[in-house]
Amino acid sequence: MNKRILSILVENTAGVLSRVSGLFSRRGYNIDSLSVGITTDPNYSRMTVVCRGDELILEQITKQVEKLEDVLTVKVLKDGQSVNSELILVKVRVEPEQRPGISSIVDIFRANIIDVGKESMIIELTGTKSKLEAFIDLLEGYEILVTAIVGMLGIRPTIAAIEAGKTIALANKETLVTAGHIIMPLAAEKKVSILPVDSEHSAIFQSLNGERQNKISKILLTASGGPFRGKKPADLKKVRVEDALKHPNWVMGRKITIDSATLVNKGLEVMEAKWLFGVELDQIEVVVQPQSVIHSMVQYEDGSIIAQLGTPDMRLPIQYALYYPKRRPLGGKRLDFSALGSITFEKPDLKTFHGLALAYEAMRAGGNVPTIFNAANEAAVALFLKKKISYLQITEIIEDCMRNCAFIGEPKLEEILDTEAQVRERVESRW
Repeated sequence: MNKRILSILVENTAGVLSRVSGLFSRRGYNIDSLSVGITTDPNYSRMTVVCRGDELILEQITKQVEKLEDVLTVKVLKDGQSVNSELILVKVRVEPEQRPGISSIVDIFRANIIDVGKESMIIELTGTKSKLEAFIDLLEGYEILVTAIVGMLGIRPTIAAIEAGKTIALANKETLVTAGHIIMPLAAEKKVSILPVDSEHSAIFQSLNGERQNKISKILLTASGGPFRGKKPADLKKVRVEDALKHPNWVMGRKITIDSATLVNKGLEVMEAKWLFGVELDQIEVVVQPQSVIHSMVQYEDGSIIAQLGTPDMRLPIQYALYYPKRRPLGGKRLDFSALGSITFEKPDLKTFHGLALAYEAMRAGGNVPTIFNAANEAAVALFLKKKISYLQITEIIEDCMRNCAFIGEPKLEEILDTEAQVRERVESRW
């Protein structure tokens, strides 16, 4: 049977989901799921209907959805209205005769085709978790999945894609931070490649090209130092949200920008690098490089260091992952060494930026402690962005949860998700 996804915006009224569900069940339609997601308009919710059947049945269901205005207040859904909006990029191998069908799926989901090649298309989609999963389910021929979902929501889609034998372009740190012990062995078993999208991990990956047979001495993971580089704890007592969101080099989302200000983001990257490149924790050294020109380096056992350099532009690592091993033309500013003048280096201040020290501690502890670290940080950053806690309390909350949440040595997926829930409950009850 064929499957169809229908998405509308409905007014928030009591019992709206049960009313629509009853409407379809009375007609005997085969509805896989009905889900409701919040939007930026507090008066409306996004309703997604997943149905299956032959073309005649699907057309009947579509017409019924279009007639919902008879029983509910419906308005046109504008792009980007979902508060829970996340991003995925999908590279799909497509024969010419398949393109009209793929294009119709893209239209249904309000996705964007951002590149078309001779044998493939790259599609960008934002939406809720259920919408993204439904979209992937319909694209049976997809070749590469770029997982850019913020937080631990990225674990299940990544596992599903690996199980299906799909190449993963990983832009979600939390997937390996919390479930690296599950993801990496599964990828090896399924012979699936995991290509890094983060600028630092992409730089390491590029520095390893042609060197896989040679022994790594250490990975030099670079950091800009964030907006508070050089500050001491006393200087940070009255940091405002607006101050922490002013990254000196990169333009990023709010959550990752705060993580960069605390250097927690660098701690997450250390954890991710350990899993991605199969090195010991003590082989990963964080180096502050304020100009964000050297994106990371690899030192080999003979003392040689290979680095990847470039302007701070996320388009490069994304494109490299999508078209690996080929390089393609990319417009934009080029690195001008004469204008740059100098590149400087510093050691990170682990006392001021205690979150980085806690990340190393969490990884050494193992088990579910990296999950505790990550979940506590997510909850604390959310509170800081709402101006409910101070900047310095972010790492205080992380440390509190690491000291007080129950330890699990070899957590399964459900135990990872349970740990996250317990951490969030602790944070919400105390701050």
